Amino acid sequence: MQNEYEIKKEMCEIGKRVYNRGMVAANDGNFSVKLNDNEFLCTPTGVSKGFMTPEYICKVDAKGNVLQANKGFRPSSEIKMHMRVYQERPDVNSVVHAHPLYATTFAICGIPLTQPIMPEAVIALGCVPIAKYGTPSTMEIPDAVSEHLQYFDAVLLENHGALAYSDSLLSAYHKMESLEFYAQLLYQSKMLGEPQEFNKEQMDKLYEIRRQMGLPGKHPANVCPNAKAGKPSCHSCGGSCGAAAPEAATADADLVASITKKVMDQLGL
Repeated sequence: MQNEYEIKKEMCEIGKRVYNRGMVAANDGNFSVKLNDNEFLCTPTGVSKGFMTPEYICKVDAKGNVLQANKGFRPSSEIKMHMRVYQERPDVNSVVHAHPLYATTFAICGIPLTQPIMPEAVIALGCVPIAKYGTPSTMEIPDAVSEHLQYFDAVLLENHGALAYSDSLLSAYHKMESLEFYAQLLYQSKMLGEPQEFNKEQMDKLYEIRRQMGLPGKHPANVCPNAKAGKPSCHSCGGSCGAAAPEAATADADLVASITKKVMDQLGL
């Protein structure tokens, strides 16, 4: 089992990886590690994550209050977001927040990462929804993220960046790395045409592989929030929750027919 100093060194190493891969610029990003129910290590605010050393790392309690911080260092201003994840997901031991270029581009455009196009992304990551925009360092972001915590292991932050969390710091970082790679593949495949998605049979096989591997986390989601809202299901439930509710599908069809008729009337067709 790692001691605190070893964990701090690992946080600095992850900081270098995040920075060197261009997932953050300047002093952006933050991450944390849970030591126990009331002690958490976190990166400081206002420093580059690529140049940290162990003495930079701060310690806070479950409410984000400072327990230990060397002179000149304060906990990340986004610590409230981290604490909300730990509060609602007892299985999580680490949280990573960054601004990966492609994933953040999708977040800025309001496009969630929900297309099943790659086995590794389906098995290890699942859908990545978008949490509505919140002002940094306020309770707006924790409240927005909270809506998705029970269903997903990574979230895009609208006009902000991305959030990943798991049972260890390395695993949470790997989810962030996988999220960015998935976003880049999706972006580039859309440049060539519409990406080919897996069908239900292929998805079922991938989810069976995940079950056999016994991977930690909430993915595949036990409940599809899209289906509960009467919308087409995302692939995080493996398609088992079905498509949109009949009444929702009918309403959509009527809306499309109405718009089509108006367009044709305006064109004189």
